[in-house]
Amino acid sequence: MNTEMDSKVTEAEWEIMRVVWAQNKVTSKEIIEVLQQKKDWKPATTKTFIGRLVHKGMLETETEGRKYIYSAKVKEADIIRSSLNELFANICSRDVGNTIAYLLSNATLSFKDIDKLEKILERKKKDAVEEVPCNCVPGQCKCHEHEGSNCNSGCHSVSDTGQVSINEQ
Repeated sequence: MNTEMDSKVTEAEWEIMRVVWAQNKVTSKEIIEVLQQKKDWKPATTKTFIGRLVHKGMLETETEGRKYIYSAKVKEADIIRSSLNELFANICSRDVGNTIAYLLSNATLSFKDIDKLEKILERKKKDAVEEVPCNCVPGQCKCHEHEGSNCNSGCHSVSDTGQVSINEQ
């Protein structure tokens, strides 16, 4: 087994992990029963994904008689943060704001969620910069094609309706 956890989770593995996170301790049979409502996977397929997650160090296994009981070794919030940090590390820093705007425009939010976001944005205003510097090397984005011009959104924009467009200037 890995001593260092592999936090890259495939779409199929997310499905397994969501069941484990929701149930805390679960057998493969219980995972299969839950996912049959959503996926047309054979039991062997589900067990293969479970095995991969155990190998990656994301699931812990204990035995109870002849059954294997699985529990998460990682918190859901930690994996979500890791995935988002990886995404933001792989895009132009000038596109982060537009990406967040896109996520917000497509999310269903409660009034409580919106209040929380408004408070975060008020705090962020204190540290805001006039223009976010591009973190790419020339050739990774279009920002460097427009040196000296105001390409402060990474040459991408998000409309009020959440549509993402790439500005071909």
